[in-house]
Amino acid sequence: GAAARTLAGTGSVLSTLSALDAEAAVVGAVLGGHRFDRHRTSTDAAAVPVGSWSFTGADDAAVRRATLVAEAVATARDLVNTAPNVLVPETFAAHAVALGERAGLVTEVLDDAGLRENGYGGVTGVGKGSANPPRLVRLTWNGGPAASKRVALVGKGITFDTGGISLKPNAGMADMTSDMGGAAAVVATVVLAAKLELPVTVTATVPMAENMPSSTAYKPGDVLTMFGGTTVEVLNTDAEGRLILADAIVRAAQDDPDYLVETSTLTGAQLVALGMRTAGVMGSDELRDRVAAHGTAVGEDAWAMPLPEYLRGELDSRVADISNVSGQRFAGMLLAGVFLKEFVPAGLPWAHIDIAGPSFNTGGPRGYTTKGGTGVPVRTLLAFLEDVAANG
Repeated sequence: GAAARTLAGTGSVLSTLSALDAEAAVVGAVLGGHRFDRHRTSTDAAAVPVGSWSFTGADDAAVRRATLVAEAVATARDLVNTAPNVLVPETFAAHAVALGERAGLVTEVLDDAGLRENGYGGVTGVGKGSANPPRLVRLTWNGGPAASKRVALVGKGITFDTGGISLKPNAGMADMTSDMGGAAAVVATVVLAAKLELPVTVTATVPMAENMPSSTAYKPGDVLTMFGGTTVEVLNTDAEGRLILADAIVRAAQDDPDYLVETSTLTGAQLVALGMRTAGVMGSDELRDRVAAHGTAVGEDAWAMPLPEYLRGELDSRVADISNVSGQRFAGMLLAGVFLKEFVPAGLPWAHIDIAGPSFNTGGPRGYTTKGGTGVPVRTLLAFLEDVAANG
């Protein structure tokens, strides 16, 4: 990755590192030199990525696979890096569908009217404060005739998060363009599964909304009726991601998947607990540990976190089935996981990957990680899907 940036502006490069590890060489080169230029009016020639790479001593199939993986991560990065006035729910949904259709996926979109009609109270509640109405996108790769397992992926698609009525402080708010990092990752992953022709059925359910303060915005004290009927008392409108995810989890579970894995920039508490580079993984013990192990193995770094049963009482509501936050500041990441668990059917193996820090690099480039969107956890999700395809 560092070499790719150093060689920026070079017409072509021959890499012998691929003789040692084709995937590391290809992914490192493509991602290390990745640059997002959509919003630039001119580009310094010295900053243009390497024009073409040649990889020696590597099997062509391995190079092709690694290239597809790197392109998927780059797709997720580009989505995160797109300005939030350009990537609103409607345009995000259209782009996701276009990516899916080019890869041969089955696509479905619910617009604002469809969401209201079908009772998606979390998505519509969060989205009603914005002039850009919400969407819910579903993309399905059927896995082909050899597919015997079904995996549901869910990703949070808040295209910008002001905090709503519970307004965030100004410092760092611009980074909230990354609050749809989970959605970007699952869209890129299901498209990648199709391109790699993985023998596993994968459906991504992606709720998209913009969380804004306005005269129509939802507010603390409101009670939302979620998809499936559960009522939620809103105590903080900046805990909006879990609300749209809850709707999506219930919908995804209706497909009767064997596994449900979701990811999001869920909590600032993840950064406090684990820092900027390590994702927190919560959920069913066995699947949680399996997903965390894949995250560490591919270099995206993940750590298993507990969901103590006693925390559920912290979310008891005065007027509804559950509150979206507790009255204290401790264990914020775990409480968000406990909230989401309420919407997962009993017995369904489930894991949530909190990528609040790892999905967006606010510092300078390092290795194959450039500034801005990182594309985490696309490679973790791919490793899990390949594991399921091979081992069930």
